[in-house]
Amino acid sequence: MSIIDEKTKVTAHIVNGFVKNGTGGNPAGVVFDADHLTDEDMLQIAAKIGLSETAFVSSSDKAGFRLDFFTPNRRIAHCGHATIAAFAHMAETGAVAEGETSKMTVDGPRKIIIKGEQAFMEQIAPSYETPAQWSGKGVSLPDVLRSLGLGEADMMEGVDPQLVNTGNSFVVVPVKNEDVLAGITPDLDAISAISDKLDLIGYYVFATSPRSSSSHATTRMFAPRYAIPEEAATGMAAGPLGCFLYDVMGIKETHMTIDQGDFMTPASPSTIMVDLTLDTTGAITSLTAGGYGRSMRQMEIELE
Repeated sequence: MSIIDEKTKVTAHIVNGFVKNGTGGNPAGVVFDADHLTDEDMLQIAAKIGLSETAFVSSSDKAGFRLDFFTPNRRIAHCGHATIAAFAHMAETGAVAEGETSKMTVDGPRKIIIKGEQAFMEQIAPSYETPAQWSGKGVSLPDVLRSLGLGEADMMEGVDPQLVNTGNSFVVVPVKNEDVLAGITPDLDAISAISDKLDLIGYYVFATSPRSSSSHATTRMFAPRYAIPEEAATGMAAGPLGCFLYDVMGIKETHMTIDQGDFMTPASPSTIMVDLTLDTTGAITSLTAGGYGRSMRQMEIELE
């Protein structure tokens, strides 16, 4: 066989991030030793794996590792569950030790903390945009509600959605209870169009009437702009929600537990832990989101 006819095979590990009691979680592809792969290769691999995100781990002279993230249709700057999946797998195999390491991404380094079998990733201090600030971008609050099939009566009283960014942008949408959350039928085309206008990853919809008293909120995440109709666990959205709960809703706790995936079909229960770091004035200066990962299987991918 000539060189031109040969196909490169790549091993992808399928690892569930943010598992809950050892089950559920959000599956991510993880490809190690990715230094030789181009962006086009990584996009092709992510599309063939077909999961919401795949992390490509390579060497870095500026951090512990370089991580590149791709959905099936584009690059994404950060991904929480794929980060947790990659570092949890490395902790399991002894490639990283207890304590602090780091990842380099397309927009800079982020701290990673390994605690036993858990991995936590750093996010930056939050910024917020209210619905009044969206109008200049051609988006209104009623537009957002319609894209979720919701009306004003479905919303949490006295708390408007906001765009929150801790490294990626999400519109955080508070609804009045879990029944409303479970009944959402999203208009994915409308959400994608709004996400383009506001430069979002997607929507993070939540209720603060959780299934267990140990959780602060239960959530659903929709990101059709990135070919993700709904996702089981989203660390990069749980961080913004933790900040929203603290800053906007006045829940003055620095450790929060977020549930996700309960209302998917099929359900994939997930748990994400968010820890906030405050300055002497009580302002959030940084945060971490993390949890457990579980290795599931391997795939062999052929590059065309």
